[in-house]
Amino acid sequence: MRGRPSPSVARAGRSPAAASLDLVCCAAAGRHLAVLVAGGERGTSALPWAALDVAAPLEAAAARLARERVGRAPTWMAQVGVAGEGRRHPSGAPLSVGYVAVVPTGTPAPAGHAWVPIAELSGLGPRQQGLVADAVTALRDRMDLAPIAFRMLPPTFTLSELQQMYELLLGRRLHKASFRRALQGAWLVEPTDEWRSEGRGRPAQLFRYAPRKRRGVRRSVRFELLG
Repeated sequence: MRGRPSPSVARAGRSPAAASLDLVCCAAAGRHLAVLVAGGERGTSALPWAALDVAAPLEAAAARLARERVGRAPTWMAQVGVAGEGRRHPSGAPLSVGYVAVVPTGTPAPAGHAWVPIAELSGLGPRQQGLVADAVTALRDRMDLAPIAFRMLPPTFTLSELQQMYELLLGRRLHKASFRRALQGAWLVEPTDEWRSEGRGRPAQLFRYAPRKRRGVRRSVRFELLG
């Protein structure tokens, strides 16, 4: 898509696009779920967005927007929905198609952007605020169907890091023993020969995402059963 407006301000002298494509890109920032935003004038901020090219497939356009704005392809992505309802948008477009995407911990923010914890977001327009809320709901609703937590981690991780990622996405604490029993029952990870020190005590073994096929059993961590 050529001639895109900037992520925060529509170019002067141009009529508003018929629709915008908005990206809610999420990553872990410490123990918080963070969203990539671009800073604007007088404390305003905006999600990455572009004028919607109706001739291009939506998913391909969203992936391209992520690569251009974040600097890499997302490790997981899904459409959130369409928003409008008279709420303002930086492009002036009456409608926006929202996508939620995740990238691994440690992905740097490009120039002019920052990873901001969701609880600290400010300055977003009303429509984009709604898209962020819809994106968080989509992540939580689909965690039992897609390996979202794993896609937000590096290729190898400790079980403690995996539990922290689930807790971050769910917004609540999980019981350690219950989580590991559920993880073992889901057959989603396999150990590696690597270990990492996590402070005091013995080093922790590193694992990788490697789901095993089990006939007639859905492979997922049933976090709704965890205390």
